[in-house]
Amino acid sequence: MSSIIYGPVPSWRLGRSLGIDLLPSGGKACSFNCSYCQLGKTVNLTTERGEFISFSRLIREMEKVKEVPADYVTFSGRGEPSLASNLSQAIELARDIFRLPTAVLTNSSLMAREDVRYDLARADVVVAKLDAHEQELFQQMNCPGSGILFSDIVAGIRAFRKRFKGKLCLQIMFTGANRNFAGEIALLAGSLSPDEIQLNTPLRPCAVQPLSPEEMASIKGKFDGLGKVVMVYEADRPEVTPLDLQETLRRRIKL
Repeated sequence: MSSIIYGPVPSWRLGRSLGIDLLPSGGKACSFNCSYCQLGKTVNLTTERGEFISFSRLIREMEKVKEVPADYVTFSGRGEPSLASNLSQAIELARDIFRLPTAVLTNSSLMAREDVRYDLARADVVVAKLDAHEQELFQQMNCPGSGILFSDIVAGIRAFRKRFKGKLCLQIMFTGANRNFAGEIALLAGSLSPDEIQLNTPLRPCAVQPLSPEEMASIKGKFDGLGKVVMVYEADRPEVTPLDLQETLRRRIKL
């Protein structure tokens, strides 16, 4: 569609999601180098914010596709969207042009910063990553950039929850590395008072095997009593079909 707008893509969480990528085009820019990321290795591992796509270009690109039918305008793309210092402007612009609800998929790494919490709060829905319950597991799952502390991330999500009037979702990616800590992660997730908890496993091609539907169902049981909990295998609009999953597994064998 354009170099910064893609889709709509089917999302098990957001229906038809029209994606907007505010990050530079030279490869993945992120504060994490997650083992399960479908985009592969992080090229630019950073926590430095910057303006990578000008406001004037955003207007031009959005105007071209404003009639495309979608359920949400979602800020995601080739890395961590909160690295874009003009995120709040882009969210407001998208809402004005598309007349659709807006969502941001964030890895939560910069939520300890007040300016990032301000920007994220412009969105209608914020989906924040939480794959661990303590620093060691966080390092193993997310391979963060230098100086990022799990305790700061948790404090940032708590601070954001207190003031955010929209829908806050916690997305937890489960793999073989953190599956045995589901109970501890559930306790932490519940203490953050999200509106929804999303349980995921890597179904798209990457170097990590997904957990089975039975394994994920067992994990979901640890989250009983924590309000609305959704799981990727139970989604009405899954991002992959069983045939897609077979292809994913076939490709992983070759990795």
